[in-house]
Parts: sequence; structure tokens; C-alpha cells
Amino acid sequence: MPLSDDTVRHIRDEALERFLSYVTVSTSSDEDSGTHPSSSTQFVLARQLETELRNLGVEDVELDQNCYLYARLPPSPGTRGPAVGLLAHLDTSPSVPGDNVRPLVREAYDGLSLSFPDDPGLTLDPEESPELLRFRGEDIVTASGATLLGADDKAGIAEIMTAVSAFARHPELPHPELCLCFTPDEEIGAGSAMIRADRLGKVAYTLDGGVIGELEAECFDARGATVRFHGTNVHPGYAKNRMVNAAAAAARFHAALPEWQMPEHTGDRDGFFHLTRIVGTESDAEIRLIVRDFAAGANDRRIGLLQAQRAWFMALHPGLGIDLEVTEQYRNMKEVLDRHPATVEVARKAMDAAGVAVIERAIRGGTDGARLCFMGIPTPNLFAGGLLPHSRKEWIPVSALQKATEVIIALACLWHDRP
Repeated sequence: MPLSDDTVRHIRDEALERFLSYVTVSTSSDEDSGTHPSSSTQFVLARQLETELRNLGVEDVELDQNCYLYARLPPSPGTRGPAVGLLAHLDTSPSVPGDNVRPLVREAYDGLSLSFPDDPGLTLDPEESPELLRFRGEDIVTASGATLLGADDKAGIAEIMTAVSAFARHPELPHPELCLCFTPDEEIGAGSAMIRADRLGKVAYTLDGGVIGELEAECFDARGATVRFHGTNVHPGYAKNRMVNAAAAAARFHAALPEWQMPEHTGDRDGFFHLTRIVGTESDAEIRLIVRDFAAGANDRRIGLLQAQRAWFMALHPGLGIDLEVTEQYRNMKEVLDRHPATVEVARKAMDAAGVAVIERAIRGGTDGARLCFMGIPTPNLFAGGLLPHSRKEWIPVSALQKATEVIIALACLWHDRP
């Protein structure tokens, strides 16, 4: 159903207003907290959204003790389609400061380099982010230079909330039952750890992708590896043939991995080892790695390399103990979505209806949808619009907030009629 010009303008203004409000709430997750949610600040945004949903008249609004926020928009009359889930995550990456975010709307971007008031040495230019030129003349949003922006994934939240608001204002817009879910801790791999599948519908979509038009039905196979080193500390003046330096061994262990298989040297369909943490002393040290590839067999070989390197280092350094712990984080959603092509087909048609050119690519990462697929809910990932996530240069064009909302509305209209 085509939207009027007035409705589109309202969507644009409302989506931007919501986004600017949400990004000012600090929601950085914390991998070391041992709690779920990993940071109590995520509840602040969740409670704000809970209130907004109730004010919109949405039903079955529930914020549980683990900071999962659920809600349900009943189907419009005559629907034949299944219940459809819409998901976005509350948390932002802990890798970059997320407190006291000051969003800046840069009107009519001129295509040149941008500076940041809180860090005059920081710049954003088309050489680093060529997508900027696609939005020359449009309004874009950045942070002030001291923090990330939070478009990953508060843009997705703003787009879902604006779509729900549009359905509340325009009851003539058809839609199936819509199951909303905002999750905590996605950035540390725990977004679906305690999610309730019965609240998510039969098919679902995460709004967590990048540039306008992205449609992702394939992601990494993901493992996490923790390597702990146990040495023997002796006064360095008397250490010859006695000291076994755990911290030095940890550093050499990582350096021995193939450098060309690190994120800074890989792209497209290449996998990698990525060091996320290294800490330690002469006595004990630890490195954490994420291990990624699109094929599970390729990741098995990477884990095999870590196991072989562990044995080699213990043989090379008598007295050195090394523990290797490997966990599965998520699997490639393609395995499931290939069996449910309608979920991707409807998304393509929704983007076409919204005047968005589709960009189909594999995610060099993952979303909550990857795990949901293996819980029995096929869940592709749609664009939210942000670029350079997890950095102080993160930015988003305002048109992305508008277009993603239009895609959600078109998606709902299409599923309304599809049995």
C-alpha cells in the first residue's frame, strides 16, 4: 500500500526524533560482568520503550528480569499471514565509550571531510567511508567524537517503534500479528541467551544491518576461544632456566598465528582469528579470540591450528601449562534460510515496494537471527542504516531511518496477504 507524502514526512521526522532520544541512553554491554543483562543501564532504555509501547496501545507488553522487552500488535482484519517477529538489540559495543553520547545532525552533507567538536583530530571522509558520497546533499547523523553513536542498533529500535506508531495512526495499513522484541547483550554474543521463542512469531526479521538496502541471509560460523597460560615466576635476576613467563608466552602464541588471517587483512568471504583481549603476568595470562569463517569445516581447521599450537608451545617451553577452551557462539543462518526462501523473497519485495535497491551479501558477523534460525524461527537480517559501527566515526543518513521504517510497513503488508 503506497504511503502518502505527508505520512512519509511524518515517518522521517518521528524516526529521527526517536533515534536521537535513544542514543543518549548509555547501554554498553559488559562481557566480564557475569550477569544477564550484562549492564543495568540497558534496563533504562528498555523501560523507556516499555512506556512508549504502552502509550501506543500495543498489547502484551512485558519487560522480563533479564531485560528482554516483548510486545504484540494484533493482526488487522482479514489477515492470512503468519505472526511476524521484529527484533533489534538494546546494547551497544563495549569496545568504544558509550556514555554521554551527543548526536549531531549534519544537514545537507557537502561530500567533504567532517570534523568532530570533542576531538578536533578525528575526521570522517569519503576515502575512509565511500558510502558518504551516496548521501551528498542529505542529512546525516554522527556523534561528537568522544563516543560511538549507537546506530548499531538503536537505529533498528527507532525504525521498529516508528513503524508501530504508523500502524497505530493508520489502521487502514494491513498487517499480520507483529511480535516485537528488544534484546540485551547482542554485542557480546548473548542476545538470544534467554529469549522466549514463543513470543517471536513464526518468521522474524532483525533490523541490525548496515547501509540502505542490505539484506543478509548468510553469516559467519562463529566460535570463541579462550587460551590460558600458566607459568612460573622467579625474580628476573635469578630467572635463568627457572622462569616460565606466561605473559610472554601468550604474546608469542598470538604472534605465531597467521597474520594474513586477521580481520585487518581479510574481507569478502575470508575467515579470521581476532584477538579481543590479552592480559596477564609472569605467572598467569589469558588471550581471548573470536574465530570466524562461513563454513563450519573451515572453522574446525582453525580450531585444529590452535590445538596444534598449544601442544607445540608446551613442548617448546617445559613447565608451561596451557588450557584451551572453545565455545560455539552462533552458526551460519544460510543452512536454515535456504529451506525457507519465502522469508527472503518477501523482504526483497518489501524493499522494492519502498523504492530501495536490494544489496544481498553475507554478514561478516552475526545477529540474534542466526541463533533464532536454529531455534526454528527463520530470521534474515535487514538494514538499519548505520555505517562504521563500533567506532567514534559511526554515522547514519537520516534517509535510512525513514526507508527502513517504510520497508517494515511494506513487509507487514506483504505478509498480511501471504498464507
